[in-house]
Amino acid sequence: MTTEEYVASTARGEYIEGGSEKHLFMHAASQEAIKITSKINSGYHTPEELRALMSQLVGYEVDKTFGLFPPIYSDFGKNIKIGKNVFINSGCCFQDQGGIVLGDGCLIGHQTVIATLNHDMCPEKRAGMTPAAVVLGKNVWVGAHATILPGVHIGDNAVIAAGAVVTKDVPANAVAAGVPAKIIKMIEE
Repeated sequence: MTTEEYVASTARGEYIEGGSEKHLFMHAASQEAIKITSKINSGYHTPEELRALMSQLVGYEVDKTFGLFPPIYSDFGKNIKIGKNVFINSGCCFQDQGGIVLGDGCLIGHQTVIATLNHDMCPEKRAGMTPAAVVLGKNVWVGAHATILPGVHIGDNAVIAAGAVVTKDVPANAVAAGVPAKIIKMIEE
């Protein structure tokens, strides 16, 4: 299995059976992400060095406007799409096997968790997983310690409050807060 085949399979939401070729590929690929994030997270790096390391992690050159305060954690890396003027604050955990899209202008707060895999509910198949991409539109601001669960889409200009657990889609220009997150107001421009 190649990275391209794996990413295409997860984009289709295809089930990952525990112990299957796809599952074994996923675990082997995570080792490269661990190596790269270990480099990012060890010692001081200039912004240019961080962009170069992130480019290695995601598999393409990130825009010169990208910013990162380490540490960052990723279990795959090759399924993260980063727009322009994106900033990721320290301590974020990206489970990107199922795909993460960060639109232009996104601000990701400290220790945000973005998850894109759900394990099988059946105990006998618990090692199996279903991928579902998380997509953040343009200018989304995610507050510190927020968690965004698999399959969630967040519209342009939305704000996710600190500590929120986002289980459902959030429309554009909405502010979502709480556990589980609910729309608490709309942003008036």
